Amino acid sequence: MILYPAIDLKDGNCVRLLRGDMEAATVFGSDPAAQSRAFQDAGAEWLHLVDLNGAFAGKPVNGAAVEAILAAVDVPAQLGGGIRDMATIEAWLERGLARVILGTVAVENPALVREAAMAFPGKIAVGIDARKGRVATRGWAEETDVMAVDLAHQFQDAGVAAIIYTDIERDGAMQGPNVAATEALARAVNIPVIASGGVSSMADILALRDTGVIAGAISGRALYDGALDLGAALRALA
Repeated sequence: MILYPAIDLKDGNCVRLLRGDMEAATVFGSDPAAQSRAFQDAGAEWLHLVDLNGAFAGKPVNGAAVEAILAAVDVPAQLGGGIRDMATIEAWLERGLARVILGTVAVENPALVREAAMAFPGKIAVGIDARKGRVATRGWAEETDVMAVDLAHQFQDAGVAAIIYTDIERDGAMQGPNVAATEALARAVNIPVIASGGVSSMADILALRDTGVIAGAISGRALYDGALDLGAALRALA
């Protein structure tokens, strides 16, 4: 299981939100590139980046910060937030991103996800963010009637590299991930599933790993405030 340290970008800063609320942002640093280097130096094999402003705006907003991160590290990085057309996908992959995460468009324009996955094998992930099993879009501001597992099934044969499943109620709350829901999703599809939201302790990491079916875990706030030691977590997973 791969541990992905998260760098959430708002107004150029590294922040964490509580349950996706942009008004409940805690700033953890003003130098995302330095933070990315620190994660790499601790042994991280991947980075998970989110353009929070972009998720609401529907287009990239923190591009300069993302480019600074890509210039600062050698490890692969994946990015989500506001990526909703083929031109934006192509532009980010050309700039060195290893993987682009499509969330809102996976609900609103699933054909684009299929087209992108075919055009860029191994480089397209689907972000599924849910409250009580129902998918939310546009920076989690809009609720839908689409069930997470039904959305995942739509991309079974599309060639997407991964599904990033976030339980919104757990995100940033330091209350542990929804292991049961994440495991159920991972068992329902043949696409690698990455857990996100609430991953905040070594026990959480081990509980996800011990399902035997979850491919990765994303952690942010817990790494910034010291509840989870990145080096120790990486050693445990190794």
